[in-house]
Amino acid sequence: MPAGDAIVGHVVTFGRVLHEAGLEVGPGRVADALRALDAVDLARQEDVYFSLRQTLVSRHDELDLFDRAFSAWFLRAPVLPPVRSRSSAEVETRVGQAVDRLRTRETEEEEADPGDPLELGASGHELLRDKDFAELTGDELRRLRELIARIGRSRPQRHSRRRTPDARGDRLDVRRMIRRSLRAGGDPLDRPLRTRKDVPRKLVVLCDVSGSMDSYARALLLFLHAVVGTGRGVEAFAFGTRLSRLTPDLATRDPDAALARCTEAVVDWGSGTRIGASLREFNEVYGRRALSRGAIVLIVSDGWEREDPELVGREMAKLARAAYAVVWVNPLKGNPQYQPLAGGMRAALPYVDRFLPGHNLRSLEELAAVLAGIERRHAA
Repeated sequence: MPAGDAIVGHVVTFGRVLHEAGLEVGPGRVADALRALDAVDLARQEDVYFSLRQTLVSRHDELDLFDRAFSAWFLRAPVLPPVRSRSSAEVETRVGQAVDRLRTRETEEEEADPGDPLELGASGHELLRDKDFAELTGDELRRLRELIARIGRSRPQRHSRRRTPDARGDRLDVRRMIRRSLRAGGDPLDRPLRTRKDVPRKLVVLCDVSGSMDSYARALLLFLHAVVGTGRGVEAFAFGTRLSRLTPDLATRDPDAALARCTEAVVDWGSGTRIGASLREFNEVYGRRALSRGAIVLIVSDGWEREDPELVGREMAKLARAAYAVVWVNPLKGNPQYQPLAGGMRAALPYVDRFLPGHNLRSLEELAAVLAGIERRHAA
């Protein structure tokens, strides 16, 4: 296939994705996008992105949807879960379905013409999505770093008590209505609405860095680094034989520097596992500061406990009473034959709201979707 036909095919199918998601993209806009691409350097991702955004987006509220579709189609990034809005969720579902359907056709075209000039992302990422983190080489982990960061930046949301102006709100904004009525001699011609805005929910992450988790810890710490980078309301801890707070060490923008600081700060990295003692320290020191109250607590561990499993159960019960929800991520769960037979894991499961794998990139995508979809306290 000639290079020009490949470009046309990419843009036309991308326009189809946007159209199915609800954007007003027709043949005219696709033609404008193709003319804009003729005037830029196709090897520069930034030029291609802004050329398409300028020609295919007409409203400000469509920018977030365009960014998600662009990342999913051109960069092979996962379609991240939307915020709590039901209409946004329906649109995002259509984007994911359209991308998955059209990627098959696009892959066949790439096999026929490997020299596609619009290949902005590395197609090898698709092959690495299902590869176990324990089997990744250093180079492969670096290639997945940006995708892991994208997933980590998706925070669970909650409804704030404060309200913000919204044309589709559910409550009349009386103060604004009275102020605006003064322009019309006191007649309330304009009736503005407002609604409760969405804000990030508190998130507490406890990551096991013992010897049995060492092959997964570095990939998962990249995920933690991205989560901490989303702003306030996130706390990160590591535990092996003791509990270590990592939030200040992960606050730097450079992930390599953050990982180096974490390995230096955690003196028991790669040692044994004392889950119960670490949870007890968290409950006694940080639980009393209401750190876990109303938060989603994410525990990343294989559940191997070297001491008394009953202590794990008691401390998990305390944690579950304070937290909004408890999510446990176990990399071993990615094995179809896995059963939670470890004493610590069995003791913790009755107090876990979500039990998920965490062994590859696809499982982290599932984790992000679950975190974004927790709508009520201790949802089963």
